[in-house]
Amino acid sequence: MTEEAKSNERTHPVVSVVGPGDGETIALGTTRMRVLEDGSHTGHRLAIAESVLAPHTQGPPQHRHARHDEGFYILSGTVRFTVGDEDHDATAGTLVMVPPGTPHTFCNPTDQPAVMLSTFTPDLYVQYFRDLQDLLTDGRPLTPQANIETMSRYATEPATDLA
Repeated sequence: MTEEAKSNERTHPVVSVVGPGDGETIALGTTRMRVLEDGSHTGHRLAIAESVLAPHTQGPPQHRHARHDEGFYILSGTVRFTVGDEDHDATAGTLVMVPPGTPHTFCNPTDQPAVMLSTFTPDLYVQYFRDLQDLLTDGRPLTPQANIETMSRYATEPATDLA
């Protein structure tokens, strides 16, 4: 890219529009994620994904992120967040923000699907979900150990003190 093009991009940023059927789809067992922004339009400062959790979907092992904040806005249904040893049932209209270092996990314990919008700042964690999908595509099971090994590549570790 020429210096002129770089300058033009800085002064006239490109607007990203992702329509209802657009975005990258990542399938993780009973969870379907649609990546709305992978960080490529935000200078890698922010990523956003919409996730649909089928009824009775278990989430990842409780874990801590070292380098990114994670936000969850519940669009429909109920998502149970476990933060340390506390459970919080989040219903539509609820925002849950998880700062770095805070142990957390989530699941859908109900008989209805749940939909949530997630943010990752910076975008570091989007590739984690792609890697998990690759495991499944390669025919390998998504075991807790495989999940933990994948997490470790993205400044994330299991909250073993809470297991």
